[in-house]
Amino acid sequence: MTASNDQNAALRIASGRKPFVEPLRLGERLKEIRLAQHWTLDDVSQRTGLARSTLSKIENDQISPTFSAVQKLITGLGIDLPQLLAPPKPQSATSGRRDLTRAGDGQRHPTPTYEHELLSWQLAQKRMIPFKTIVRARQFEEFTEWVRHDGEEFLIVLDGDIMLYTEFYEPLTLHHGDSIYFDSEMGHALVSVSEEDAVVLSVCTRGDSP
Repeated sequence: MTASNDQNAALRIASGRKPFVEPLRLGERLKEIRLAQHWTLDDVSQRTGLARSTLSKIENDQISPTFSAVQKLITGLGIDLPQLLAPPKPQSATSGRRDLTRAGDGQRHPTPTYEHELLSWQLAQKRMIPFKTIVRARQFEEFTEWVRHDGEEFLIVLDGDIMLYTEFYEPLTLHHGDSIYFDSEMGHALVSVSEEDAVVLSVCTRGDSP
C-alpha cells in the first residue's frame, strides 16, 4: 500500500465513514427485547434479580453490565447471548400516525376533585398522554392522598387560576396562560382558586408502566 493509500484510509477512518467495529448497543437491544414482550423494568427486575435502577442505567448506556449481570439477563429473559448482543433493529424515521379528537369527544374520567378528558385516547402505545382537566377541588383537604404517577408532566392553564401543591415545594399560584413542567412521581394536587372551575391541559410521559 502506498503512502497516499495509507493517508486516504486514515482519513476515511477519522471521518467516521468506515469504522473498524460496529459499536455494541447492548442497552438499546435490552430495551428492544423488553418492549417487544410488553415488560416493564419491574417485570425484568423480577425475572433477572437485577435492580430496577441498574436495568434503567444499562438501557440508557449509563453503565456497562458486568459478566454476572449479562448471565442474569439471558437466564431471566429466556434468551441466549447472541440474541442479547444482536444489533437493534433499525427504527423507521416516520411512523405517520395521527389521531384526531374533536371538541368534547375525549374519553371522560370524572373524580371527586377533577374531571379529566383523555385526548387522542384511541391511539395505542403513545409516548405522551394528553388530557384536559376541569379542576373541581376548592381546597387541598379534599384530597385523601397525593396524586402521583410515572414519568413527567407539562401543564398549562387554559382558563381560570389554580394553586399547585407539590410534595417538595411551597404552593404555587398559576394564572391563565401560565405553564409548568415537573416530575409527576412527586406528589402533586391542583386546586381551583378562581370563581369558576379552572381548566388545564396536561401532557404526561408514559414512564415504564403500561
